[in-house]
Formats: sequence, structure tokens, C-alpha cells
Amino acid sequence: MALPQNIVLASGMLNDGLILKRETLYKGINGRWVERFYLSPSESYIFKPLTNDGQLGKEVWVHEHILSLFPAIFPKIISYMISEDPELNWMILEDLGQLSHDFNEKSVFGVIKWTAWWHSLPVEKFRDVPLAGLKPRVEEIAADICLKKDEFLRLLPVLQIEERHIQHIYSLLDRFVFSKKLVLSHGDLHLGNYAIVNNKLMILDWEHSHLNTPYWDLYHIIDMSHPLFPKEITSKFRESVLRYYLDHVNLEIDEAVFMKEYHLFSAVFSIWMILLIQKDLQANDGKWPVDQLNAQLKETVASLKQCAAALYI
Repeated sequence: MALPQNIVLASGMLNDGLILKRETLYKGINGRWVERFYLSPSESYIFKPLTNDGQLGKEVWVHEHILSLFPAIFPKIISYMISEDPELNWMILEDLGQLSHDFNEKSVFGVIKWTAWWHSLPVEKFRDVPLAGLKPRVEEIAADICLKKDEFLRLLPVLQIEERHIQHIYSLLDRFVFSKKLVLSHGDLHLGNYAIVNNKLMILDWEHSHLNTPYWDLYHIIDMSHPLFPKEITSKFRESVLRYYLDHVNLEIDEAVFMKEYHLFSAVFSIWMILLIQKDLQANDGKWPVDQLNAQLKETVASLKQCAAALYI
């Protein structure tokens, strides 16, 4: 059944006169809501306004220039509007149904296998892919945590992290240069952006796709924390996931170098994340509930401790 032409009003809002029911799913960075709406009891779609003003038009571009070459592992865009006015931008996507965001062997190994596949694609295959995503590049993150070293060291007693581990990370950064190898990156592949639907893995929200190091996607899958999607990771499971990636990716990689570089990348990113979470906790502005932020902090500290320990091996 085709969507009515006036399902979205000129104001960029859904036309309630044509909708049987609507459900809010989540709120974007700019405060706009992503919703599921029903035209009938059996026909539903996802309405996604622009949720980050800095991403205007990017998700449509990714669907047309990158995902058009991919298998059907993502929700398809059915209709959209791109306007210079952020309030008037929207997309309607197919509704995949109930999403399961469980962090388990099936989902993680499934998303790692697909990540290895698109990391193996030659970047020359894609034209005009952005070189930057939602967050700073790792070199900027490393520089930032070096500037804030004293601030982070003051947190260690409260976080129950041994100072010698953190000093070791900083000493490695003094003489370490991260690999310049670039691959196509999803850009924001945390647990909320992949899910099992009807026993099939689907990967969501591609608007932050860009070229980056392979460790970017891997960190988001394995060690990136999120207040809405808690998970637990162990050193043994992390190593098995990384080795599974190496078994499936078609890149020239030295395994020992790769493992050490991932753990340093993860440690650096986790220090940066802990500083951000602490800032959110101090602000206490209601964006995230305090209990969720504390759980996210605990999860990030656990990842940092594990990766810091692995750097001695």
C-alpha cells in the first residue's frame, strides 16, 4: 500500500488526520522524536525527523551512495524531504518490527561479520565519503585526554583504577602513532544501532558513515557504552570477537600489532568517555537519568581496566 501524498504536512509534522496510532521510540540530540505510526492495525512505518541538525541530508546521501551497494541489512527509506530548514527535514522508513538489542554472542558475532565485510571493501568504491563523523578522530581524542591528564588522575581513587595502569597508557601515547589505514565506517555502531529482527541482524542509523580506522567501528561494537543500552564485556569475549574479525576481514593485518593497537585505542576512547560522563553527571541537566549515567560510567571503567591490563601482555 502506497503512502498518502500528504502523510507529512508542509510544517514537517505527521498528518494526524491520516494516522490510526503513533508511538514514540526515542528522542534525538535536537529534541525531536522518532516515532512509529500506523495507517491501519497491520501497516506501520517509522517517521524520523532530522534528529541532529549537523547531519542535514546525510542519511539520505548514505542510502543512495553507499547502502545501494549493500545487501538488505538496513531499513529502507520509503519517502523523505530535504530542506535548508532543519525543522522541515524528515524521512519515512520501513518498520522492521520489534527490535532486540541484546548483547550476546549471536548479535555481536553477526555484526562483526558484516563489519569485516564492509571494512574489506575498497574505499575507492565510494566517492565523496566524509572524512569525519559524529565524534572527533582518535588523534584529537588522544590529544584531549593528554590535556586533561591531571583531571583524570584526580578521578582514579573514586573510580578505583590503579594509577600505574593509566600512567602506562599515557606513556604509550607519548611514542605511539595510530595506524592510518582507512576503511568505510558505520560511525556510530553502538548496541542501539544494531538489532535482531525476526532472527535476522539489521543495522540501523547510517547517517554518521565516514572513512576511519577499523578500530572505530570495533570499539563501538565491543566497548562503547550507552546509557540506554547497558551491556557487559569480558576480556575473554573481547579477544574472541577481535579474532573472529581477523578471520573474516580481507585486509593486510599483523595480528599482534592489531590486538595491541585495539586495546590502546579502546583505553584512550574510554578515558575520553569517562570524562564526558563525569561532565554529564556534574551538569545533571536531565538529559539522562543519573542512575543510567552511573551504570554507563561503571561499564566504561570496567572496559578501561580490562584493556589497560591487556596492554602489558
